Amino acid sequence: MRRILVTGGGSGIGRAIAQAFADDGDAVTISGRRMEALEETNGGRGMTCVACDVTEEAQVAALFEDPFDVVVANAGAGTPMKLRDMPLEQWQSIIDVNLTGTFLTFRAALQNMQKGGRLIAMASTASLQGGPNISAYVAAKHGVLGLVRALAQEVARDGITCNAVCPGFVDTPMGDAAAEGVAKRFGISQEEAVSRIVSGNPMRRMIEPAEVVAAVRFLASSEASMVNGHALSVSGGEI
Repeated sequence: MRRILVTGGGSGIGRAIAQAFADDGDAVTISGRRMEALEETNGGRGMTCVACDVTEEAQVAALFEDPFDVVVANAGAGTPMKLRDMPLEQWQSIIDVNLTGTFLTFRAALQNMQKGGRLIAMASTASLQGGPNISAYVAAKHGVLGLVRALAQEVARDGITCNAVCPGFVDTPMGDAAAEGVAKRFGISQEEAVSRIVSGNPMRRMIEPAEVVAAVRFLASSEASMVNGHALSVSGGEI
């Protein structure tokens, strides 16, 4: 039985990933800021729920008293805003949760991860291209992908892989919030906002959480032992 950690497991993609691994029979630990949300993810599946802010070094270190076989650094957040209007505090907050949180998670995981271990970061298509009004998020996710590519070189001889999954807009609460922001900014309906958001995706639809889960499952598998430092785009051909 593999031991798997999913950060940001209280909702959205993290919830879907954690539930899928638990349903596969893996021993899953989920972390996040809100214990109530973690318990909802668990839903009687026997997961271990740990309240943890990934920007807090000591809290992250405490997650790794025992080694994990697979670590999914999924915790992340972003608020759309033009760069010229962005306070330093907001910029720093987005960098902290997305990039520094991934650094702290992976650094702690490597203290006792064994051969065959899998490090997987949720990097988003924002790690592969730019976008208006999300400069801090794009910068953070580009940093995440850079971290993955560098770390993959460090851990390869230890039999560990480090990869990134890069979804486009996913049908989750975070995706809904993005659509709401577009609707408000342009004075259009939620439906029209979703159409704009997915216009860059040749399939013209939001991505299902299960489609992201499938990519994570593959990278966590033994079949992916020679996939290292890779950015796996789940975006319908957008990237």
